[in-house]
Amino acid sequence: MLISIRNWFCLATVVSLILSSAPAQANIDDAEAINKAGRQRMLSQRIARNYLMIGSDVNTQDAIRELENNINLFEQQYNELTVYAPNEVIQKNLETVAQIWQKFKATVQEKPQWEQSLSVIELSDQLLSASEAVVQEVAKHANHQAGQLVNISGRQRMLSQRIAKLYMARAWSLQSEDIEIAMNTAIHEFDNSLQKLRQSNLNSDVINTKLYTIQKQWNYANASFKISDKGFFVPTVVSVTTDSILRRMDDITYDYEQLMIAKTSQ
Repeated sequence: MLISIRNWFCLATVVSLILSSAPAQANIDDAEAINKAGRQRMLSQRIARNYLMIGSDVNTQDAIRELENNINLFEQQYNELTVYAPNEVIQKNLETVAQIWQKFKATVQEKPQWEQSLSVIELSDQLLSASEAVVQEVAKHANHQAGQLVNISGRQRMLSQRIAKLYMARAWSLQSEDIEIAMNTAIHEFDNSLQKLRQSNLNSDVINTKLYTIQKQWNYANASFKISDKGFFVPTVVSVTTDSILRRMDDITYDYEQLMIAKTSQ
């Protein structure tokens, strides 16, 4: 892989900009908060995935651009959630996220090294756990059936990127029993949650159609995961497929968010 020192300097300069000085969006409602907090979970995995893709020379230029954008988005949404935070528990959980984020951000801004990759994966898991705590408390505060669908759907976004992250790790010869177990668990969780969403009696015809399309894509992605068990890796295919699933799940999460807003206002 050939990435000039100058390019890496530019990347580090851009992503180190502090967004906290920019005004955060005020007055986001509970539905938006669940969606945004859920997206933070996804970004914890996607940023690590970007790091691994750059290091293993998979769609490198796209991964560099995405890394910058994802870091900026994480900080923007963190600011919005801080403004929103309706109680002390959520505020404290956000403080925990901030502590892990600073170390994670500093690590992924460095030029990717194979020897550092396991540390990046571990930090991304810590950030995921802390972000998950925020989502659960926001959903608890909202206390709405549709809010649970926003949470589950949003978690599917995270799982798509977690699977991609772990796949990239395996493809870069970062194979360990822990990574194997984590990937199999994520695949199982995605499959179960997709079935749960498809069975919801709150779904509109439009949502059901979108979920059916995702099911077909998911079945295709599963075929790629299975051949990796035999040592055959197709990281570019998995990157494209999981990105498509992410976009579609993001769209459905927004649909559930709007459903929650509509039902709350009734």
